[in-house]
Amino acid sequence: MDFGVSKLKPILRALESRNYRLFFAGQAISLVGTWMTQIATVWLVYDLTNSALWLGTVGFSSQIPSFLISPFGGIIVDRWNRHRILITTQILAMIQSLALAALALSGVIQIWHIILLSLFQGLITAVDSPARQAFVPEIIERKENLGNAIALNSSVFNGARLVGPAIAGLLIASVGTGVCFLMDGLSYIAVVAGLLAMKLKPRKIVTQTTNVWQRLIEGFSYAFGFPPIRAILLLLALFSFMGMPYTILIPIFAKNILQGSAETLGFLMAAVGVGALVGGVYLSSRSTVIGLGKIIAIAPAIFGTGLVIFSQSRILWLSLFMMFLVGFGGILQIASSNTILQTIVEDDKRGRLMSLYTMSFLGILPFGNLASGALADKIGAPDTLMIGGFCCILGSLAFTKQLPKLRRLIRPIYVEIGLLDKASS
Repeated sequence: MDFGVSKLKPILRALESRNYRLFFAGQAISLVGTWMTQIATVWLVYDLTNSALWLGTVGFSSQIPSFLISPFGGIIVDRWNRHRILITTQILAMIQSLALAALALSGVIQIWHIILLSLFQGLITAVDSPARQAFVPEIIERKENLGNAIALNSSVFNGARLVGPAIAGLLIASVGTGVCFLMDGLSYIAVVAGLLAMKLKPRKIVTQTTNVWQRLIEGFSYAFGFPPIRAILLLLALFSFMGMPYTILIPIFAKNILQGSAETLGFLMAAVGVGALVGGVYLSSRSTVIGLGKIIAIAPAIFGTGLVIFSQSRILWLSLFMMFLVGFGGILQIASSNTILQTIVEDDKRGRLMSLYTMSFLGILPFGNLASGALADKIGAPDTLMIGGFCCILGSLAFTKQLPKLRRLIRPIYVEIGLLDKASS
């Protein structure tokens, strides 16, 4: 027993921090509800409309605020108290989920209700996501545990992706989508309670003399003027635009191609969660950020290969295995990119860089959702996903070619913060 605990301790070392434990526990509960809502939403939209284009439209409406508002959200995160921002966004997200539940349970829900509430959720996310990313370093006492904390965040996110869709599939089949929305709304209580229970040291917020537009330009110049940050953000944007729209097309595969039901959809998304959980555990077990560049280079190829084979599969067990690869490759890229960016960023620009990270990932996604939904209406969902998978593989090859140059640029930063000594650099 002691041997098992000693083996787990390095993987869970970020949980030494009380504040992070509270954050982690709240997220573990709430994210199950979030994934239940995501599955319930796409199933409800497809059930109401039987249209890939409407699936893309709803996906677009939920994410477009992240593209338009996230850069300004980053400015807010750098200038205001991140703890209070998160409490506010979580309460607003609870209200959104409960409104969705009330409409679904009363039987009056229409597609325009879903689009309007998806837009509202997108506005919340545009501020919540950079605040959440920038808040993690504040609640980790030992900075060498930051990479582990980010990996654990990814693990709990994808552990929820394993549990949430499976529960949602069973609930949708038995009692409908409204109960999923209701459980999601109630799950936010855990997050808010955890945030309120934290004991935080006051963060020194430097008074800014520059205006919003100057701060915005400064953030863009900082991020896109440094090749490693620029390359990571551009690869993430390609991954998001070409690969991630699989999430809004999956109901078509579950219902029409694999001849299944809401339970099939839940199993497919749970398989993604298993792959992502395995990837998150692997990243959590790593003791250093050194070497994550190679993982970022390889991950889109793993993701793209899974997507290409899944798009052509007509066998459930093969589709489930390919979804496992999609989840595994996806989390390796997302979490590794986040870890490197959080490690090399200057602290006074953390919120703005995390907002650009959010924009590259969540902000680009609506355009991918809309384009994929429209393309799937023309050429079919399988060929649409196959094209996206091949593009991810090409992006992986392009990043790999740049990797030696990017490493040389990052090494001085690693030396400065003590991750490398001068001799090894």
